[in-house]
Amino acid sequence: MSVRHGLLAILDQGPCYGYQLRTEFARRTGGTRTLNVGQIYNTLERLERDGLVERGEPDAQGHVYWSITPAGREAAQLWLETPVDPSDRDALAVKLALAATLPGVDAGAVLRAEREAVDARIEGLRAAVYPGSEQEGPERVAWSLISDALLFSAEADARWLAHAEERLAAHPDHALALDLSTERPKRGRPARPVAAV
Repeated sequence: MSVRHGLLAILDQGPCYGYQLRTEFARRTGGTRTLNVGQIYNTLERLERDGLVERGEPDAQGHVYWSITPAGREAAQLWLETPVDPSDRDALAVKLALAATLPGVDAGAVLRAEREAVDARIEGLRAAVYPGSEQEGPERVAWSLISDALLFSAEADARWLAHAEERLAAHPDHALALDLSTERPKRGRPARPVAAV
């Protein structure tokens, strides 16, 4: 999962401080993906080093807001337009969830690019021919186990993308878009619910 690009895509909506980014990422993935605050700040520092974000001055509460740079905006756009690496299946779901909730992002276009890449992958895997000379030996069996696993995985991605397309089609354009929350998350651990006595 590309935390780096996910944070850039959120920052493209407006400046945020670290804990706010943590909350926005979790919110835009339905609470299924949470990030460690340390991971967020390490990522922000690398993004700053690479010229993709800029660090602002602390506000009255001590929050340091991070802003995306033009280069960062280009990197976020390229990430949304480029199909994910098929070895990172989790990235596909996270990317589409983020795209569906980001105002101004065409989640349908993101989905179509991913479907085209998956369809091409399936076509290539179905056309693959064992390169060795021994057609029934252990190497042939090993090759077929791996190629079958890759094909089944790609077919599963295609089924999930078809399902996601139906889910997104049920909502008018940008009906899922979430603006940055105006509620400022507090630092620290959330309070534990009090057990009934």
